[in-house]
Amino acid sequence: MRIRRCAVLWLEPHEETGFDLEALLAGGTGVTSRMRWLAHVPTADAPVEVDMEDVALLGAVSPNDWLAASALRDRHGAGRVRRLLRAGLLVGSTKAWAEQRARDEALRELHWHGLAASYHAGSRWEGIDAAGEVEEAGLHHAEGLRRAYGVPPPMLHERADGGAFTALPRAPRNAFDGVLDARASCRNFDAGKALSLGQLAQVLERAFGERGRVRGADDFDVLKRTSPSGGALHPVECYLIARRVDGLAVGLYHYRPGEHALQALPMDGAQILAGAGKHAAAAGKDALDYLAWIAVGGQEYFADAHALCVLAPRFRRNYWKYRNHPKAYRVCILDVGHLSQTLLLSATEMGLGSYVTAAINEADIERAFGLTHWIDGPLAVCGIGPRRGEMDTYELDPNRKVWPR
Repeated sequence: MRIRRCAVLWLEPHEETGFDLEALLAGGTGVTSRMRWLAHVPTADAPVEVDMEDVALLGAVSPNDWLAASALRDRHGAGRVRRLLRAGLLVGSTKAWAEQRARDEALRELHWHGLAASYHAGSRWEGIDAAGEVEEAGLHHAEGLRRAYGVPPPMLHERADGGAFTALPRAPRNAFDGVLDARASCRNFDAGKALSLGQLAQVLERAFGERGRVRGADDFDVLKRTSPSGGALHPVECYLIARRVDGLAVGLYHYRPGEHALQALPMDGAQILAGAGKHAAAAGKDALDYLAWIAVGGQEYFADAHALCVLAPRFRRNYWKYRNHPKAYRVCILDVGHLSQTLLLSATEMGLGSYVTAAINEADIERAFGLTHWIDGPLAVCGIGPRRGEMDTYELDPNRKVWPR
């Protein structure tokens, strides 16, 4: 058998601190620390703890050139080599290691930049009730934040080294200014009303629809959307959790911009609900309601949206051109920002509530929609729907455009 290192590997020296009462009674500080090495591989489910000999082995093996396994076994021991193969840190050439090798090769074929791939994988959530944790810590209001973190940085940044000011003319107001001023993240959706299919269709078309196409080559078309995209590649896909849309069956969908159509996707309710038992707030929810709730990190006011749009780039689309490029992942994030703002403004112009959040459980969303995070992983979720007539959950609306009372 031959062996090489996995395509992308980040080794983190990680310090863990704890409290030791005996050390405190003996005259010390009572604070103990332990250094660990964690190996981060984008295709692994979690970081892998390694020791110093593992680090030396991994640092000496090429991620590109294959070498004889016998040499590594003789130098480091067969058990150590087998453990690193099982973890996916080393890649073996034989059938026994085909699964780990296939995952590694799939990542190689996408041409991720190493640090970007590690960050993308390491920043994903699974099964996190972020709203519950914020509530428990008392950080859900300004007073709690102020007590916990002190005074925030100034809202307006003043440059001490700056010169004189140049006053700028105010633009004359028009209807578009009214839309901009009325855009406020909605936390009060009206469950008693349905979002019409026509309203949903208009928002999806304006945000994600194909507005034009240019033939770049015989087998290469360039898409036009209302938002810009790095290299005009438009990698971001929209996946839909439809809950209360008049004229559309509840379920999961994929938006097809070329046809301006929604394609129904299979939904495994038992798989979606597999982790629901550990959340008291999830009691009584069916699979679709639980998916909406866990998708937005337990933010119930966002889960109440009539339709939730998952924004997930197809990284192969961007990295086909920007291979191993340090800016390619940033461009995907920018694309999601552009598209979400267009979606929010489109919904606002129609009198609908909307929001965008990055506090999402990517792993739960990926399982529900059949996505793989390094191939087409979600970065944000947007929601739309009719607002309630009263503000039960606080919304930030400084100009009182949405809630004039």
